[in-house]
Amino acid sequence: MNDPYKIIVRPVVTEKSYAQAHGTAWRSRKAEGTSVRWYCFEVHTKANKHEIRTAVEKLFDVKVLAVHTLHVRPKHRRVRAQAGMTRAWKKAMVRLAPQSKAIEGF
Repeated sequence: MNDPYKIIVRPVVTEKSYAQAHGTAWRSRKAEGTSVRWYCFEVHTKANKHEIRTAVEKLFDVKVLAVHTLHVRPKHRRVRAQAGMTRAWKKAMVRLAPQSKAIEGF
């Protein structure tokens, strides 16, 4: 899987991911005065951390320091009288180097 457009499905933009991307979340600060930027992406379920790192570096022209991945499990949902489940997907949290520019769209 070499195509970065197939590895990165979409950015995950929520209140928490927005705060982590801008370094304003309490968890995103290592020491006072320094900000650590984390960006969340939905990625292909078969992609590994090395592929995710190279895809983000190629697509956004940034330097990646760390990649954390997790599988998001499906949740039970009911629409009207029909019960079902949401889909399972894979999330990647990417940490950028301090000298890298910010990724647009967050």
